Amino acid sequence: DQAIDYIKNLHFEPEDIDYLRCTGFFKEDFLDYLKDFHFTGDIYAIPEGTIIFPKEPLVKVVAPIMEAQLVETALLNIINHQSLIATKAARVVQEAGGGVMEFGLRRAQGPDAGIYGARAAVIAGCVGTSNVLAGQMFDIPVKGTHAHSWIMSFPSELEAFRTYAELFPDNCLLLVDTYDTLNSGVKHAIQVFKEMREKGIHSKLFGIRLDSGDLAYLTKKARIMLDEAGFPDAIISASSDLDEYLINSLMNQGAKITSWGVGTNLITSKDCPSFGGVYKLACIINEDGTEIPKIKVSENVEKVTNPGNKKILRIYDKASGKIKADLITLEDEVFTEDQPLTLFDPLATWKRTRLEADTYTIRELLVPIFKKGECVYESPSVMDIQAYCTQEKTTLWDESKRLINPQEVYVDLSRKLYDLKNQLLDDAHTID
Repeated sequence: DQAIDYIKNLHFEPEDIDYLRCTGFFKEDFLDYLKDFHFTGDIYAIPEGTIIFPKEPLVKVVAPIMEAQLVETALLNIINHQSLIATKAARVVQEAGGGVMEFGLRRAQGPDAGIYGARAAVIAGCVGTSNVLAGQMFDIPVKGTHAHSWIMSFPSELEAFRTYAELFPDNCLLLVDTYDTLNSGVKHAIQVFKEMREKGIHSKLFGIRLDSGDLAYLTKKARIMLDEAGFPDAIISASSDLDEYLINSLMNQGAKITSWGVGTNLITSKDCPSFGGVYKLACIINEDGTEIPKIKVSENVEKVTNPGNKKILRIYDKASGKIKADLITLEDEVFTEDQPLTLFDPLATWKRTRLEADTYTIRELLVPIFKKGECVYESPSVMDIQAYCTQEKTTLWDESKRLINPQEVYVDLSRKLYDLKNQLLDDAHTID
């Protein structure tokens, strides 16, 4: 969505031209060109919220090379960052089983990263964000609790809890670890909940939050205390530098946590802080429509690009609806579900899978976003994208969702594309 806005509004103001002129790097005819610049090409992309795999063209730009080069850095920045945060959030939500709130703005690398990171996290399954501006901009749920400073600004913890309960009787989540979690915080929270019940106040949402300490031990003890006091419906929320691995460990230890506030490790994707998307020239299309495929060759096999004007076909197992593989093909290739299909590993070519007719279904992933510079795509709401993303995640096999040593989902090349790639590699290494 942000990439669409960027392309729509891309232009150069007079002050931009003046700045470029004063650098001394640009000739006047180029600056004259920029005065009336706007994007005139076509863009195809995989819709937001879609499961994606390495080596696939997420975005395809078909435009005059000047325009295509000019949008490179912005598209990479937008797509890479938000794909990174959505991926991290999806992993966190999976291990938590839901109920994850995005709490990361204070640790994000700048306001925009916090705002659009929150949007990406909600798309991937977070139930809401503490970022109120993101809530306003994208119409996504805003959730959160009070800070330690709220407690510390009152003469006592109990008075702070009572005041908060009076102000937010229908959303009374009390932070219990400012002083002593079990001997003070939880006990005072229970006292306030009892006072609310005696006044006839039945909160729609109430409970406690812990932000430090041994979360497994403390939440199990707190659950016992709340249940014995007559509050089995009280939520226990936890934060404190959570990520998918710690959440997985806490769940295995039987931690009694029903809601998760995940901040730093999500909004920065701390263990994997960059997303390796690249932007490469794959084909030149002449005015007469003839195509000249291009390939980037490297000593590093992973950096050798796939040439040509391509599309992606997602192959599903018809019986289960799960992803069998993705097939990258040239744009002019046609595949139909009523014919057998043989897939092979483009590196280990002897590894082959034959799919019989009518045992699989095909979906083309890239859809048109811009045609001749005009946007032809209507962006769904963030919550609609979240619903789509939730459905997308069900198409992965459980074995591919493991945190450790997951089963690889294969991304294969069509025979025609495979042969073209190898021909270009041979040509690149031919010595006159």
